[in-house]
Amino acid sequence: MNRRLDHRNPLVFDTRDLGRRAGAMQKVSRTVDAPADLGLAGVIGVPEGAPVQIGLRLESVMEGVLVTGISRATVTGECVRCLEPLELELNARFQELFSYPDADGRGRPVAEPADDAEEDEDRYYVEDDLFDLEPVLRDAVVLALPSQPVCREACLGLCSTCGANLNEDPDHHHDAVDIRWAALQGLVASDQADEKDNMSGDGPESARAAEKQEK
Repeated sequence: MNRRLDHRNPLVFDTRDLGRRAGAMQKVSRTVDAPADLGLAGVIGVPEGAPVQIGLRLESVMEGVLVTGISRATVTGECVRCLEPLELELNARFQELFSYPDADGRGRPVAEPADDAEEDEDRYYVEDDLFDLEPVLRDAVVLALPSQPVCREACLGLCSTCGANLNEDPDHHHDAVDIRWAALQGLVASDQADEKDNMSGDGPESARAAEKQEK
């Protein structure tokens, strides 16, 4: 059995003023605190408790209440290129039909929607003239969020060699060494070391000369 909706929940809306009159319309505006995990976990989303502005148009139709709306909020996350914190203003639009439960000839509910029925999996319902906007809001926000958020389109990201932020130093670079010259550079370095040893009297030639003098 579905849990009963709590009218005190800021994301639960009342449709009684529509009176189930087909064609009746009502506009509702409300600012609510963002629920937990509103967004893409670990990537970007609306911080829990942050204000979310919601504007709704409720229209009574034969099957239920058609809800059309927009939500506005500030989302926070991390740039995927430079890993710096970022903030974006998000507008998420949505439209969803909340169906009336089955009713007998006198308009009384005779059965609640079955939780395990395949045809009911993607449907939302009006319960005791109330509907819960949270699952619709979650879907709308997730679809509106960028999956690869960046602090700005021209972000240069991080240096692949040392991890430096290239936005702070666009001229940052590392001198590349051609591997074809690596062996030659090793030989040059070795010759320079031998020459230095000879000049200081610590090399092999100096040692042999010293032995001759002793004899």
